Amino acid sequence: MEKYTVSGCIVTHNNMRTIKDTLDSIFEYTKALDFKLFVVDNMSTDGTPQFIRENYPQVELIEPGTNNGFGSGHNEVLDKIDSKYHAIINPDIVIDNDVIKVMADKLDEDESAGMLSPKILFPDGRLQILGKRMPKLKYLIASRMRKGDEPSPLLAEYAMLDKDPDEEYPVEIATGCFIFIRTDLFKKIGGFDDRYFLYFEDFDLACAVNKISKVLYYPKAVIYHVWGRESKKNFKLKFVQIKSMIKFYLKWMLKK
Repeated sequence: MEKYTVSGCIVTHNNMRTIKDTLDSIFEYTKALDFKLFVVDNMSTDGTPQFIRENYPQVELIEPGTNNGFGSGHNEVLDKIDSKYHAIINPDIVIDNDVIKVMADKLDEDESAGMLSPKILFPDGRLQILGKRMPKLKYLIASRMRKGDEPSPLLAEYAMLDKDPDEEYPVEIATGCFIFIRTDLFKKIGGFDDRYFLYFEDFDLACAVNKISKVLYYPKAVIYHVWGRESKKNFKLKFVQIKSMIKFYLKWMLKK
């Protein structure tokens, strides 16, 4: 099978700084695919939708007229996508190869996997230390207190650094900066739980997938993420993150 019916969605809010590189790299490396990209703009004020409309006619731009958050934005395409696989993409992601086809090939081969989480690197090639186990409070505190590049033992445990980063393995959670999921599974779950405005909705989705399928870390697929870690810089976003954390814990962690 040389072509795949693959859809992708990017949710933007004032992402002019990164969106061009993201779109250019995606379209450069999906030329061999039957690929459709949606961009949902959550009321940007920096000219993002105008820029996309004028320069990327192949994008289906959706402007809900509200900003109900990351998950709600991605859910705007649930009734529009008629694909085999769906990519959830941050507006600060860059790819440098046919990673989307690589992930489609993997899901073609492995029917037990419902969702893939790729290897995620900084633009300079360093591995991003991201959670793969359920986000226990001790892990989140360790993440908040991290100062240098080297992860603490708790962060290493959270990110499963005891595993070979070049080997695939099942994970409990996955970061939402890039997720590749079977479209029928995404629809069956009902997309993201839009009670989260921002943060933890990606963990929530992974938990929902793991209830009926499998989330797999798949390092043969490599993407680059310009990681801003905005919640560490912005008090309002810190508050949003804490609210989302409480919702996640009440929904999933108390069941453990």
